[in-house]
Amino acid sequence: MIFRRNQPARTPSVTSRWLVAWGKGFVGKSRWCNEQLEIVSTGNGYTRSPSGRFLVLGDLWLSNRQELAAKLDLTLTPEITDLDLVARLWERWEIETPKLLQGMFGLAICDLELRQLLLIRDPVGARTIYYTTGETCWIASQLSSLNPYRSNQLDPIALRDYLTCAFVPGDRTMWQDVREIRPGTILKLPQGQIDHYWQLEQQVIEQESLVWHGDKLRSQLAQVVGEYLPAQAPVGVFLSGGLDSSCITALAAQLHDAPVHTYSIHFGSESANELEFSQLVAAHCQTHHHVLEISFKDMWAQLPQTMADLDDPIGDPLTVPNLLIGKLASNDVAVTLNGEGGDPCFGGPKNQPMLIDSLYNSGNNYDPLPAYLNSFQKCFGDLPQLLKPDILEQVQPPSIFEADLNSEMSYLNRLMALNIKFKGADQILTKVNNLTQVAKLQGLSPLFDRRIVELSMTIPPAYKLSGVQEKAVLKQAVADLLPATIIDRPKSGMMVPVQLGFRKYWHREAASLLLSRRALISPYINQDLIKEWLSFRGDIWGRYGVKLWLLVSLELWLQGNSNKN
Repeated sequence: MIFRRNQPARTPSVTSRWLVAWGKGFVGKSRWCNEQLEIVSTGNGYTRSPSGRFLVLGDLWLSNRQELAAKLDLTLTPEITDLDLVARLWERWEIETPKLLQGMFGLAICDLELRQLLLIRDPVGARTIYYTTGETCWIASQLSSLNPYRSNQLDPIALRDYLTCAFVPGDRTMWQDVREIRPGTILKLPQGQIDHYWQLEQQVIEQESLVWHGDKLRSQLAQVVGEYLPAQAPVGVFLSGGLDSSCITALAAQLHDAPVHTYSIHFGSESANELEFSQLVAAHCQTHHHVLEISFKDMWAQLPQTMADLDDPIGDPLTVPNLLIGKLASNDVAVTLNGEGGDPCFGGPKNQPMLIDSLYNSGNNYDPLPAYLNSFQKCFGDLPQLLKPDILEQVQPPSIFEADLNSEMSYLNRLMALNIKFKGADQILTKVNNLTQVAKLQGLSPLFDRRIVELSMTIPPAYKLSGVQEKAVLKQAVADLLPATIIDRPKSGMMVPVQLGFRKYWHREAASLLLSRRALISPYINQDLIKEWLSFRGDIWGRYGVKLWLLVSLELWLQGNSNKN
């Protein structure tokens, strides 16, 4: 069955900044205010419900506009915005409204009658909301908007977690007095009460076959991708040549009635690439294919601005390539799709080491937490030497991951739920959100759609990752859409050659940046260990480049965000 968008065309809404204050001490230059709430900037605007009781603003994109309009007995026109729909829905269903929304949203809803402000984030975390913890609560869609209203005190736990994971998980941010709304939650002010309106749950359907689960997944994927396609306009897909991005490309090409553009990258002749696979998929799906070569010079030159464009720091080397390929795509399209979410939802190979550890060590007082933290392959094992002693004392356990690691789910689903809940919301989707906005694109991640995420938790673990067979159910779902070469190839991942970069091209600049007495990381980090990494002595596993990129990214992020108050 083919699903197509059947609604009035509308201009894609690119993520935009909004800033409000709740409490006291307003700045006085506002779009709207009363004695408790001040709207300083609105991004895509704000609206009031028909009765005037509820004031609604935020950043959102809804894929089920038709369904929501039907609930309201409303005829959709392009002039009716997503905010208008939410305001009307809230007037009728109030706190039940977020459960009805499919898409991406970070909303602030003020009940003028009860004198209450509700902050609401979508279930998977595709949009963000940050807030300060002082007497006046400043609230924004992007962390940098809060720079004038926060301290410059780093949160040592957030620093520890960044060095371990390459992102800051949970409700913490790198700043001590700023927090983040978690996905699927509502924060009520002034009470400070946090309620979950959605939580990821395991509901495995064991009795059905792989073919049955594959067919169900295919139907849901077709519906989601069909809803994400921009009406009567070209669409772009970031295509690596792996299974995840290839299946999104194939579905878009099958369902869309406008041109599909695909975009791939490589890092020059010194580095391996996957262009043969991405070009194979592009030719098979008959897309307009574009290839971008990213030089080592470009990687280093673009990193400072890339880090400044991120909310919390992200130490994934793909940040710069994501930004550059987005800028290339903006020449052709306003909406891009990607394959993010395939590994967390359908059992990527990064879970295999953890499963093996659990299998062979389960009888030896196996502690899954250190194994999980080591699985990020960043700096967890280096923390005792990397952090200065006074900082190390402040960052002892517990870890935010413990509760989920010890949940009642099957072990694989526990790992996947962790990746959806934290890596998805705090790294992958935040990165997509931030960097596509800079490129003036609407970036959409179909495999992270709430319906796909929920469906993934109904699939038996053996159909996701079993031995060396990975993502069996996703392969089953799209087997007829792609060449066997793509379906059968093992995942290799997009490898950014940072090891070569630091050895051959960035060594002097990195040393100057990280070893300076003025380095903003110097109060926290042992610079002698950085010298060792820069020498590459003892780098048996070839991991020093990744660790150096992590630290360089953090230093540049701090330089771009500190001393703004």
